[in-house]
Amino acid sequence: MRHVMFSTLLPLAHRASADARRCVPRTVVARLPRGSRRGHPAAEAVYGIDRLVHDVRHGRFERSMSALTAVGAAVTTAEIYFEHDKASYGDPWMWAPIVTGPIGVAAGVAGFANHRLAKTALPLASAIIVANGLQGVWLHARGIHQKPGGWRNFRYNMEKGPPLLAPLLVTLVGGMGLLAAVLRREK
Repeated sequence: MRHVMFSTLLPLAHRASADARRCVPRTVVARLPRGSRRGHPAAEAVYGIDRLVHDVRHGRFERSMSALTAVGAAVTTAEIYFEHDKASYGDPWMWAPIVTGPIGVAAGVAGFANHRLAKTALPLASAIIVANGLQGVWLHARGIHQKPGGWRNFRYNMEKGPPLLAPLLVTLVGGMGLLAAVLRREK
């Protein structure tokens, strides 16, 4: 497949960067309108996608993963709040993910904004969230065991009792924060 220098597709302002000199397949260039291939919005969109793929391939998406951790923590906390509200917060430990969620949001936003906080505050908050998620699996398993019939009535208690695997969603959000802490920052 023949390649053409990508910098010929970009306006002069973008040519200075080293990333702008990467090659793209000729088929991408051929799809652009003939009259204005240079500086065309489609060329810049391709550049954005290529840049994202390049950053992911080289482990440079710390900021993006920090932001995703913040969003994931916010959505998960809201969902957990409503689910635990249905159970009337019968166990005081039901408040633990509600407390750790906003901490994850704050750490994710801080990791997005500041490189140093992405390497210090974000992994600390994420480790706490992972521990809380694992604790939630244990507490939900205990809740299933305490239902009438316990583990012998597994199918019924899995449907009517606390969701056994739901706390792993919290663990996943914490894992995203831990992953963001070991990645390199985007340029």
